[in-house]
Amino acid sequence: MVPLDPVPQPIDHVLAGAPDAPALIERGETLSYRDLEQAVARLAGWLAGFGFAPGDRVASWLPKTRAACLMPLAAPRVGLVHVPINPLLKRAQVAHIMSDSGARLLLTQPARAATLASEDLPAGVVLAEAAGEGDALPRSTADPQALAAILYTSGSTGRPKGVMLSHANLWLGANSVAHYLEIAPEDRVLGVLPLSFDYGQSQLLSTWAAGAAVAPLDYLTARDVVKAVERVDATTLAGVPPLWVQLLEADWPAETAARLRRLTNSGGALTMRLVAGLRAIFPNARLYPMYGLTEAFRSTFLDPALVDRHPESIGRAIPHAEVLVVRPDGTRAAPGEPGELVHAGPLVAQGYWRDAERTAQRFRPAPVFSRYGGTAVWSGDNAVADAEGLLRFVGRDDEMIKSAGNRISPAELEEAAVAGGEAAEAVAVGIPDARLGQAIVLVLRGDATAEPALRDRLKRDLPNFMQPARIEWRDDLPRNPNGKLDRARIRAEVTS
Repeated sequence: MVPLDPVPQPIDHVLAGAPDAPALIERGETLSYRDLEQAVARLAGWLAGFGFAPGDRVASWLPKTRAACLMPLAAPRVGLVHVPINPLLKRAQVAHIMSDSGARLLLTQPARAATLASEDLPAGVVLAEAAGEGDALPRSTADPQALAAILYTSGSTGRPKGVMLSHANLWLGANSVAHYLEIAPEDRVLGVLPLSFDYGQSQLLSTWAAGAAVAPLDYLTARDVVKAVERVDATTLAGVPPLWVQLLEADWPAETAARLRRLTNSGGALTMRLVAGLRAIFPNARLYPMYGLTEAFRSTFLDPALVDRHPESIGRAIPHAEVLVVRPDGTRAAPGEPGELVHAGPLVAQGYWRDAERTAQRFRPAPVFSRYGGTAVWSGDNAVADAEGLLRFVGRDDEMIKSAGNRISPAELEEAAVAGGEAAEAVAVGIPDARLGQAIVLVLRGDATAEPALRDRLKRDLPNFMQPARIEWRDDLPRNPNGKLDRARIRAEVTS
């Protein structure tokens, strides 16, 4: 197991594998840790050749190419701040991120560059359609508290905002995840999540902190993932609930599924149905439910040994983190009492880039009973801890449905909706109602002919105040660029 180390280092020091061990499996070619170190050093030298000032931002808008994997280490090595842009974003979103971040360079590909209009990039920005090489630079000696990256949220609830992450945030996060996932040098991690996503970038950094190998994958269908697991002999796969739904619908040869030893989930709670499905298809895999915030990298994980007894839990705080449940008056919530989930400790980001107002709303002094103190992330998410300290996600305060005087968790409704198999995915939304305050609308992916059976089951399983007033059936549900269900868009569609 990777030892816990509370002393942060510059993030490019994360390459911990043996020199000849495999580190990066990319498009059929394998780079050793020695190769990877040299590639980072030469890419950093190329960036240094532009003469940018320390702290300047450099952006990448790439699929999971070698350069995309190296930039999180190469840019900070030369004192620059990396701004990864999700490759699924289009020119207007790219233009916003480039303008907001003040990035001096955009590293992309010719086909993507061709989609940009002349006004999309601020004056003086270098547009590079391929990465180059320069003189190899030694590892960074930067202050671990210096800014290393700005990760932009998907923007499903408005303009994307940039979360500022230091070397320490990234290094301690990689150390923590590699430790509690027990990643070993012989592991091979299949990286299917976007590298612009904190969870996706963790695929790289935690793997390298453990001295293991990562195989980035851009996939179009679930079948692509199945083939990649077999091709690279993957032992570890990270996903979000919509991806697990797709993978459970795929055809998995038994010998391929048996290769996976570790499944990790974040970006939404696993339902009991998903847990059962993953158990059935991947009998050799340990399942790690997790909860995270881009503003604090990762907050909690559930020990795989507890999943069957507590499938609804998000677990306890990860190493290097403190997670608290807090009442509106700032005091500690009692076991069984819902409160706001507050994350304190050295994984807390440095705030939102050039956005003092939103930073002040989310990043506030930790509760007086925090052992870390300092600045904490007040998540806006509601959670409840049981007598054993295990946490359960209740829902975002701004997403809670208030109907007939009752506060209803969308997550609880959604889990109930898919539990019987009538629908594959569900989103619960509250819409204005003169009599109830809000009425419940369920938006489902599935066949509408199953609605009578679904309604009968919900009447048996849920109280009257949780029954949906309306059910909408769709062939597919919209997703944001990180693969999560786009709840804001669905809510806008059903309330318009």
